[in-house]
Amino acid sequence: MAPQVDVLINKQILIERALVCVTTRITKAIAERGQGTIALSGGSTPKPLYEALARQALPWEKIHVFWGDERYVPADHPDSNQRMARLAWLDQVDIPEANIHPMPTAAADPEQDAQAYENELATFFQVEAGHFPAFDLVLLGLGDDGHTASLFPHTPALTVGDRLITVGNKDGQPRLTFTIPLINQARSVVFLVAGASKQQALGEIFAPEADPQQYPARYIQPQGELLWLLDQAAGENLRPS
Repeated sequence: MAPQVDVLINKQILIERALVCVTTRITKAIAERGQGTIALSGGSTPKPLYEALARQALPWEKIHVFWGDERYVPADHPDSNQRMARLAWLDQVDIPEANIHPMPTAAADPEQDAQAYENELATFFQVEAGHFPAFDLVLLGLGDDGHTASLFPHTPALTVGDRLITVGNKDGQPRLTFTIPLINQARSVVFLVAGASKQQALGEIFAPEADPQQYPARYIQPQGELLWLLDQAAGENLRPS
């Protein structure tokens, strides 16, 4: 399916558009399958989206929240993606704690915790080894270097094709991350990208030819829909091929 690219006039309008995207897709999933599953991204761009979601009247008991990647820090650490999402959104709504599925980071062994989260996903989605579950919605960001989730340029995580979760690496610091095939199994993938610093990476990602090892977001080609939401600063020079 060809990606849809929407360039919005500013970040506020981007967040308003993202809010509609999330609520409509989760509502649709609940109507069709009885529950909605969403994987969150970290970083600064989605925080106002999470704050907006906290003001929505949604059937929280039917929504399950996961994370697409996580820094390998304690859950109460300022850099924790889980902590940010809880403070901005999840602690503000009446969602059952059992519906919140953070990546574990307490074993002092990233590989062990990656396997533990993979086991949790396999159990939740009732998939056998070698099979990939389909999230209703995966939210992603984009780094200036073209990375997404914790899939960084020229790192071993980019070549993992038989796992749901693997260990990413940024400057020697481990992170847990969805693998490329897990992301690509999603029914919907939505990128939220803001800021002029993303222009160069976006140009390479949408170029007719470029090295996905250098710009890992090129690997994201889901079996479902792919939507890029960009603010004007990020997308003003973009000419998708």
